[in-house]
Amino acid sequence: MEWIKRVVLIALAIGLAACSQKPEPVKTETSASTAQELRDKRLQWWRAARFGMFIHWGLYSVAAGEWKGKQEPWIGEWIMKRDKIPVAEYATLAKQFNPVKFNADTWVGIARNAGMKYLTITAKHHDGFAMFGSKVSSYNVVDATPWHHDPMKDLSAACAKDGIRFCFYYSQAQDWHDPNGVGNDWDYDESKKDFHKYFEDLVKPQVKELLTNYGPIGLMWFDTPFKISKEESQELAAWVHRIQPETIVNGRIGNGAGDYEEMGDNQIPGGVVKRDWEVPATMNDTWGYKKADHNWKSTETIVRQLVDIVGKGGNYLLNVGPTGEGVIPQPSVERLAQIGEWMKVNGDSIYSTTPSPFPYEFDWGAITTKPGKIFLQIIDWPKHDFLLYGLKSKVNNAYLLADAQHTPLKITQNHDDAKNLDILRISLPAKAPDPYVSVVALEIDGQPQVNTALAQQPDHTITLPGFFADVHHSGSGEHLKMDNRGVATNWFNKDEWLSWDFEVSDPGTFAVTLLTSEKRQREKTDWEGGHIVRVEVGGKTVEGKVTNQGRLSNFRNLLWPDVVSKLGTITIEKPGMIHLALKPVKINSEKKIGFMLHAVRLTPVR
Repeated sequence: MEWIKRVVLIALAIGLAACSQKPEPVKTETSASTAQELRDKRLQWWRAARFGMFIHWGLYSVAAGEWKGKQEPWIGEWIMKRDKIPVAEYATLAKQFNPVKFNADTWVGIARNAGMKYLTITAKHHDGFAMFGSKVSSYNVVDATPWHHDPMKDLSAACAKDGIRFCFYYSQAQDWHDPNGVGNDWDYDESKKDFHKYFEDLVKPQVKELLTNYGPIGLMWFDTPFKISKEESQELAAWVHRIQPETIVNGRIGNGAGDYEEMGDNQIPGGVVKRDWEVPATMNDTWGYKKADHNWKSTETIVRQLVDIVGKGGNYLLNVGPTGEGVIPQPSVERLAQIGEWMKVNGDSIYSTTPSPFPYEFDWGAITTKPGKIFLQIIDWPKHDFLLYGLKSKVNNAYLLADAQHTPLKITQNHDDAKNLDILRISLPAKAPDPYVSVVALEIDGQPQVNTALAQQPDHTITLPGFFADVHHSGSGEHLKMDNRGVATNWFNKDEWLSWDFEVSDPGTFAVTLLTSEKRQREKTDWEGGHIVRVEVGGKTVEGKVTNQGRLSNFRNLLWPDVVSKLGTITIEKPGMIHLALKPVKINSEKKIGFMLHAVRLTPVR
């Protein structure tokens, strides 16, 4: 039988991997449906987990963001690249790496108590130093440091004991230590590098070590796939699955070869993404430990990001950067403990959930679902009753997760025929029961049925995110596109435009505001205005200039505050489906940033 043949081939591959640095590749034929079934099986635990810990720990943790008395302005783990530190000089940090305060049980316990279900640690970052006992290269934590210890064995055992999935980060392309790795152009001549040699002689053998010496690995998390070919990405993914068939591969392996998609660092999309995806995020501004970085996100912000990401169908991989002594910074520990207290009460709205049935995000919070349940994760607690438009399913019961007795809340549901609008009203206590996000559970029959059209909200505002725009391209060459946040970028051609269709239940006169975005470049951000744009709705237009009239911070993407531009007012006379077009008259591109639109917002004029 075919499945027996496949099992035998996989077993043979594992046996070869255990006894040879370069086993012969095993070729298997799988149909597209079988490949999807295997992928779904691998991802089952990850889809249920929703929340994991990222750990960036290496020689850069000793440098702590400083080199020869100079503070590095950017992220700590990139100090070798940013300061162009010679290989021989940077390697001296290994002699200082002696993390005698490291305790794997403590680290894993912090993750477990925070409600995290998987732990991903840097086995090798871009600096090329292996944080495990590698036989392939002596540039590793066991052979090159006075500690002479393999922390990955401790972490693997601690994770197994506490029921946490143990996962590895591995930089497969960038390696500033190896003469053939990508990135070091100050010690080595880029034109003389043999990337395939590096890939065959270091990457694949070290990945094999990680997958054969540390027990079951939940995930291999690759990064920055610079200069790696499609064939090499596919070969590496197959290599992982051949050695440990149940190990997931993330999207940054490159060239679409991963099991799921990775968003940009700290980037949250503008609506539900109908694919498997994850947001890697920092707790401050750096990944590796940096002693001068005290810009910590609040617990409130982190919990709000968690519910927003999960409500859009993603996973949240939250980072800690331990010190060179092996200690997770106290601000991280405190926040994770507070998150854990919230998760004890509200974890049912996170684990094993599916995304919101509404494709767009809400200003008031987020929604997750389970069979027969809808969770309203309310950030902005209402002063009066809570209103939700567009839910067609009958709600049989509603209660607060913070209420252990699940005391039913008073609810009313009706359909407004004149507005063709389904309205759910929930009477809530005057005070929010939770300090960060309070969760209302709705019990329904079956899967939720909703109106999925972009719609006016109960406060009468209308938000049209770039994430949901129809994009109208013109000409050839580079076109405007949407980044991971759902922001229109690369918009330099005034003949390209966006449009939306949306439902209005309460027409009237609205103030038209554009929310544009900054462009983040390393440690700084920049913004470009001066564009002239026209908004067209129902044969009426408002035209204005995109200027900086203030910034609006948003917990979803803190590094990119919205720049507010008020254009004027426009009147919508009738309820129903409305079409709005946003067309540039002139785009300014002096800074080569162009027009970066996040959303159009229509606010009723009282």
